[in-house]
Amino acid sequence: MIAISLFFRNEMSTNTSMVADFILVGFSHLVNLQGLLFSVFLAIYLLTVAGNLLIVVLVSTDAALQTPMYFFLRMLSALEIGYTSVTVPLLLHHLLTGRCHIPHSGCALQMFFFLFFGATECCLLAAMAYDRYAAICKPLHYPLLLSHRVCLQLAGMSWACGAMVGLGHTAFIFSLPFCGPNAIPHFFCEIQPILQLVCGDTSLNELQIILAAALIILCPFGLILGSYGHILATIFRMSSAAGRSKAFSTCSSHLVVVSLFYGTAIFIYIRPKASYDPATDPLLSLFYAVVTPILNPIIYSLRNTDVKAALRRTLQKMRPANT
Repeated sequence: MIAISLFFRNEMSTNTSMVADFILVGFSHLVNLQGLLFSVFLAIYLLTVAGNLLIVVLVSTDAALQTPMYFFLRMLSALEIGYTSVTVPLLLHHLLTGRCHIPHSGCALQMFFFLFFGATECCLLAAMAYDRYAAICKPLHYPLLLSHRVCLQLAGMSWACGAMVGLGHTAFIFSLPFCGPNAIPHFFCEIQPILQLVCGDTSLNELQIILAAALIILCPFGLILGSYGHILATIFRMSSAAGRSKAFSTCSSHLVVVSLFYGTAIFIYIRPKASYDPATDPLLSLFYAVVTPILNPIIYSLRNTDVKAALRRTLQKMRPANT
């Protein structure tokens, strides 16, 4: 993290036209609701961290959950903790203190980590779709196709891809000239509202950013669609109704998460900055930056009998022995 911070400082020090810092406007116009918003976002954040941390602990400690599917689920839950921690604590600080300034280096770091976790999740969801494809369409080859080594490689490539996307986008955007104003109509340093503050013609920069976003979002999404195309074809060829129901149940949670994540990501990132609406876009960002991370543990726990059984076993171990 120190190396990344120094990189951004050196990168921005070459740009002499930058303003001193940014102001995150966020929800500062809702003066009478600051206390209520703070309480709501604090509760959501604590539940998000607790729910995802519970899944991480269950998958790490329960022997019945030592499978590739739950390996990726543990990674997803860890990602969600980081993803929401990039934005919500700073939002809570602003709501509590009323001080909404953020230095350039802080804004760059926030953008980097938000893109890092988001791009990593894009790739990880594709890896989870491949896991379901191998389990349903190639069950005899599943142990070979999703060995522990392969799982580590897929996870490592996801994290590496996320790091490259975050570093590339952030370094590129913060190398552009910022002449003022410095008020960001958002509650965190998001790409689209930051581009609104860049001096001069940014049409070429916008095109480059949109193409890069389309690549990192649509390529994994295409792999997910391809995997589920094969999965559906395999399920419809099953003669047993019970087999079809079981196959659908193992995919339903992942499909819900994919729909929530990619639906908002495609709408937000694959469009020109002229379409950015400071009145409605921050509300939409709340959905994928704050609400979605709390939904994932709910979706995977309520619809997953293995996770619920592991939770029961963990609670039983925690009960004091009868004397």
